[in-house]
Amino acid sequence: MSKPRIIIADSDTSVRATVRKYVEDAGFLIDEAADGIALLKQIRRHVYGVIILDRDIPEIESWQVCQQIRKNANTPIIVLSGNSTEEEKLSFFELGADDFLNKPFSCRELIARIKVILRHMANPGELEPRQIMYDELYIDFVSHEVFVQERTVNLSPKEYKLLEFLAGNPNKAMTRETILSNVWGDDFFGSDRTVDTHIKSLRNQIKPFDRYINTVWGYGYMFKA
Repeated sequence: MSKPRIIIADSDTSVRATVRKYVEDAGFLIDEAADGIALLKQIRRHVYGVIILDRDIPEIESWQVCQQIRKNANTPIIVLSGNSTEEEKLSFFELGADDFLNKPFSCRELIARIKVILRHMANPGELEPRQIMYDELYIDFVSHEVFVQERTVNLSPKEYKLLEFLAGNPNKAMTRETILSNVWGDDFFGSDRTVDTHIKSLRNQIKPFDRYINTVWGYGYMFKA
């Protein structure tokens, strides 16, 4: 299983550097953003386990950033603040923030909060993911966008639905009949070789990550994660 990826969005380079050290020491991956625009761009390209957001982030108001994130993702958000009133904290919680930490803060406490959030997210019954990422293959189940190494891939509706179905059911061998039923629908009339044609096209589109789509000889296909 891949390591959880965290992102810290703060204009203060010293804060980002300190948080990076503690997050990496805890065994997580971490990205950085110096402003709200950079953060939203990163979120489009990667799937994060936790977002650490400074209240005073430049370019876009932090409350607007929370709104934008919540339109497409359930990713937990920890807000950092130097001086916030109770009303402001409550407004952030209403906008979708999951936790609040006052500056100056203990990085050990921040790591402890991150671990608690990740543990809760791993519990059975959590919401279905809205995005999924394998290496640099990124699939957004909400916007139906696909990125390969940060490049947008223009898939046909059937190619996207095929990728979504296979990637959403990793390591499960699917017969052509099962794929036809879930991607084309039960009312499809035609050859099951339609699946082969679309698999070939899809593999070409997502190179070099076509290696994830494995042929199961005499059976069908599997997305091997």
